[in-house]
Amino acid sequence: MVEFALSGVAAIILLISTFQLALGMWNYHTLAYAVHQGTRYAAVKGVGCTLPGNSCAVTLGVIAQRLAVVGIGVPSNKVNVTFTTDSGVSTVCSPLNTCFSNATVWPPATSLDNAVGKRITISAKFQLRAVLLFFWPGQSSQSYGAVWLPASSTQQIIF
Repeated sequence: MVEFALSGVAAIILLISTFQLALGMWNYHTLAYAVHQGTRYAAVKGVGCTLPGNSCAVTLGVIAQRLAVVGIGVPSNKVNVTFTTDSGVSTVCSPLNTCFSNATVWPPATSLDNAVGKRITISAKFQLRAVLLFFWPGQSSQSYGAVWLPASSTQQIIF
């Protein structure tokens, strides 16, 4: 009993810490991958998609839904996303699921931000809640610790 009390508690905390760190790294990698894929998807939907005869232009809602699908495991109601054009116009989705029904074509044609060679940037932040502080002994009421995980991707419009 004494040996378990001395080593078992430390082993349980180490196990929980390892799991929490692995979960955080998985969330970060998934978020970064989703942002990169979203930017690549939008980079091929520029001015060529708005010309007569083409119908491949996308909206912010479609891109937001694509980010949510590719970023599986990262809840869309906990992610803040910023869409930025080459001229510096930003659209913020805070949280991401508020933009699912946004019908604004992106990248926009204003300031020729959808022209070939212009840069588009998608940035996202996810707040990871750490469970480890919840188990800290001697605390009567403890809230979860939080860490912001940022991800950003910039691409040139190709088409």
